[in-house]
Amino acid sequence: MKTSDDLLIESFAPQLSSLRIAVVTETFPPEVNGVAMTLGWLVNGMLQKGHSVQVVRPRQSREQATLQHEGLDEVLSKGVPLPAYGELRFGMPSKNRLLKLWGERRPDIVHVVTEGPLGWSAVAAARKLQLPITSSFHTNFQSYSQHYGIGLLKTPIESYLRKLHNRTQATMVPTRSLVQDLTARGYENVTLLSRGVALEQFGPQHRSDVLRRQWGVQGDEPVILLVGRLAKEKNVGLVVAAFRAIKARVPDVKLVFVGDGPLRKALTEACPEATFAGVQKGGELAAHYASADLFLFPSMTETYGNVVPEALASGLAVVSYDCAAALELIESGDNGVLVPTGDDVSFVNAAVQLAVDPERIARFRAAAAKAVADRSWDAVADTFLHTLRSVLERHGRPFASVPESRAKASGLPAKERLAHSHARPLL
Repeated sequence: MKTSDDLLIESFAPQLSSLRIAVVTETFPPEVNGVAMTLGWLVNGMLQKGHSVQVVRPRQSREQATLQHEGLDEVLSKGVPLPAYGELRFGMPSKNRLLKLWGERRPDIVHVVTEGPLGWSAVAAARKLQLPITSSFHTNFQSYSQHYGIGLLKTPIESYLRKLHNRTQATMVPTRSLVQDLTARGYENVTLLSRGVALEQFGPQHRSDVLRRQWGVQGDEPVILLVGRLAKEKNVGLVVAAFRAIKARVPDVKLVFVGDGPLRKALTEACPEATFAGVQKGGELAAHYASADLFLFPSMTETYGNVVPEALASGLAVVSYDCAAALELIESGDNGVLVPTGDDVSFVNAAVQLAVDPERIARFRAAAAKAVADRSWDAVADTFLHTLRSVLERHGRPFASVPESRAKASGLPAKERLAHSHARPLL
């Protein structure tokens, strides 16, 4: 005779094609950043494939309502403003609340996206409940520390991150080089999960002469573009330096910043002739990309850099350091230019040499979109699901599709979802 515990475990074992996935994160759409965007695409992919997703996250400032989507359950916690990112909040420790939440309604697997106190609580609660756990490594906190005066914390931050991720059965990272780097630094079970690009959204066909005229562009005058957070860790000052050097050779060049952040005021004062377009989304973002010519990406703190494949998909010539997404997507001299990471002089020189050569820009632009033609988010979602299934199997809970008739015969529901409250408070 089976005990009540046996029945509970059997009831929620991933024997059917549909999974219950609990995702724990500090950021989620409609927030605008790389982690939120990536997670949004993955969650959307899971929902479209018939899985149920529970997102546990802090309530953000100025938040009015949660997303409404069949199969999506958002559980909100209290949050505290994140230093240097006041618009975002990190979740407070919530182990006991998560034990209660998941004890009453067990997910098949827990995926931890961010490593704050809420993420640590999620790992601890899932381990106590013997739930399989996976994680994502999205942000090089040890690199960010030097930009915010907390360099002395680099070693303890690294130790904390390694300990958290090593308590999960798989840590997903977006590039092969990061797999190798983290493995060398003592991270275990590191696996590749690349990122996609919204090919249906971005493309050269969205180029807008109207928008270019709004930027003060006449005819074929070149436009330099940067898309992203205007902050120290993004090294945006180097774009201004490159623009100055290019302008000395190409006087009619224009510079456009898309995005916002703590450095916007200082950049406006340092470069008043630049256009500051603020945060753009959807079709407007696609038009801003496609209406430029040269994309400069000087960041050295990215684990990936979603803006690089978006720029390539939009048909831009890209100059970047040889790291993260650029290293995997750009063939230097074919569809863009890569320079040694951290070599500011080489970066500026490469930008100038490209800007003064319209034929070379045109050649790079013609080849750019091909580099990301196979990078759909649907394919990324399939890889994510494959990793979850692999972890479930290693956890001793084989995953296999079961016909609906067989599921009914076993007494299990053919398709059962998480509770669908949309905004049930955690704390």
